This record gives sequence, C-alpha cells and structure tokens, in this order.
Amino acid sequence: MPDGSLSLPARLCLLAWDPAGSTAADTARIHHLVRAGALTELARRGLLTDDEGIATPADLDSRTGDAVLDGLLELVRESLPHRWRTWVRLHARVTFDAVREQLVADGYLRAEKKRVLGVFPSVEYVLAKAAAARALREEAHHVLRGALPAGQVSERDAALAALAAAAGLGVPGDAAGGPPGPDRIAELTRRSAGGSPGMRRIVDEVRDALSDDGAGAPVSARG
Repeated sequence: MPDGSLSLPARLCLLAWDPAGSTAADTARIHHLVRAGALTELARRGLLTDDEGIATPADLDSRTGDAVLDGLLELVRESLPHRWRTWVRLHARVTFDAVREQLVADGYLRAEKKRVLGVFPSVEYVLAKAAAARALREEAHHVLRGALPAGQVSERDAALAALAAAAGLGVPGDAAGGPPGPDRIAELTRRSAGGSPGMRRIVDEVRDALSDDGAGAPVSARG
C-alpha cells in the first residue's frame, strides 16, 4: 500500500482526509480509529500483549522510535490496567492530535492559521499531498473489495482495511460495488492477526470497540 513508511495510525489518520475537499472529519470516531491503529501497531511489534483482555506492556524499557507510539506506550505503562476497548477511547484525542502533527511535520498536511468570526485564532489542517491521500484510499478500496486474496494482502494493509471498515470510514466510495461483505472483512481480520491467536483477540477487541461507535454506519471523511 502507498506510503508504507508511515505507521498504521498515521495511515489511518491520512485515510480520513478527503482528497477532494482537503479536510478531515475531526470527530470522536476518527480519534478512536487512529488510537485503535496505534494499539494494533504496538501489539504487532510485541510491545503490548494481551493478558486476559487487558492491554499489558511487554516490558518497561522498549521503545519504537516513533514519538506517537512511544507516547501511547508510556501512557499505558503509567496508567491503571485497562481492557483494549477502554484504551480505544480513553484520551484518544491525544493520540489523534499527535499523529496529525506528525503528518504536518512530514509534509502530508499543512496547518493554516485563521480567525473565527474574524477574532478568535484557530488552525485548520488541510492536505498538502492530496495525491498520497487519494492513492491510499484507492488501495484501501481495492483491499476491501477483495480483488486480491486476503492471504496475499500484507498484515499491515489488512489491519488498515479491517479497522477502517469497522469505523465505517467510507473508503469503498463506490455505489455500484457496495460496502465490503462481512466474509471479506473477517478474512482481512484473520490476515491482520498473522495467525496468532493472541493477536486475533486484540484485533477483534479494537475492531468491536470501533463498531460500537456507530454500529459500523458509514461516515464521510469530509469535515
């Protein structure tokens, strides 16, 4: 999938931007989606493990080198134990804001200062690389629609597509093709777990938390 150098939460955040309108839905559901991506990424790297449904740091010292992921890992370490579903929502805006600033620093987004009602200072974030966002959405569309067997999709791409679908992010955007079927999403969920029962439980937990946000109802990425 394009922009493979970006972390999973960063790609999910970029996926929420509308290439046509250059804006993103700055909503709780998108915040939860980005946090779910960060949790999944940390679990994939073995830095968060599942302990009877509790998100548990594997050790006290490991780092990823990614400021967003390391910030979340530190938050989990310093907090009371919580289930995965709780972490999808708890202070999720913090992770979203950090990822958004990361995308600004990497040149994918641009922060534009403005004044609300001509008085109050504000910042609007717009796409600086619309082509990158468009390519990411198109590839997610192809993954979800099932042109490629799930077994041939990379684990990270499968995780991105499965989480986006659970959040109701409108990446298919094709009335003729319709939304991805439950069988395809189940295949991608299994693929994202890489055959690990522990990882499958984690992916199921964070996906279910996203689905609970709006029962999987489609949302627009336009703000």
